[in-house]
Amino acid sequence: MTQAPRPEAAGLDTVLGKAVTILRAFRPDDRAVPLAELVRRTGLHKATVHRLAAALVANRLLDRVDGGYRPSGGLFELGMLASPERSLLEVAVPFLQDLYERTHETVHLGVREGHDIVYVAKIGGHRQVRAPSRTGGRMPLHCTAIGKALLAHTDDALRQEVLTGPLERRTPHTLVAPGALRRQLREITETGVAFEREESTVGIQCVAAPVLGGDNAAVAAISVAGPTGRFRPERYVTQVRAAAAGLGSMLNRRGPRDR
Repeated sequence: MTQAPRPEAAGLDTVLGKAVTILRAFRPDDRAVPLAELVRRTGLHKATVHRLAAALVANRLLDRVDGGYRPSGGLFELGMLASPERSLLEVAVPFLQDLYERTHETVHLGVREGHDIVYVAKIGGHRQVRAPSRTGGRMPLHCTAIGKALLAHTDDALRQEVLTGPLERRTPHTLVAPGALRRQLREITETGVAFEREESTVGIQCVAAPVLGGDNAAVAAISVAGPTGRFRPERYVTQVRAAAAGLGSMLNRRGPRDR
């Protein structure tokens, strides 16, 4: 099971840091987290967690429910104030919807944050693939099609940082050899498309294309994913490239101030 972020990441020497540590202790599959479990996950004193959780409830960042606490809608409201992602999503939605209508497979939009991708949007119908991706979730760059599309079009320093750092093996198919990954990234810059073949999740394949800005750097990437039993990512290269190119063209026409 994935561990909660370590408390020190938020800075436990301040009240704000402790409050953020509590918020970051929640996991995507949590329904309600008891006070004792929050204490265990954060490493904070029980009285501190109780006091700060009450303050977070009062500010609509947590809800007090049967069985403990859960994130509140106030966090969603704050998240939607994140201007770059919100502006990107507003422009991207028609392209994502059109791509879904053309493929009827799961469509993702992602951006880079550090060495991870963050999923800004996920669209899927009744055949939506069972994958760990979720809106607001993150995955390592090196093991996803979106991540590799972004990594191939980032600056040399960050690419080298990722390639020389630890490459987590998420599945038996994850590419963790730096030389092989570097060759794949070069191929992505030449073809304009990236593939994932069960590298982040067993049973899932994916194809992605970068959304390029005026400086030829990727501001985002779009992907289509499906189960290995019936999904052939090569069949969707044209559609994914077209969606990414269309979104990139629209963003470039709007200019940096509007993104």
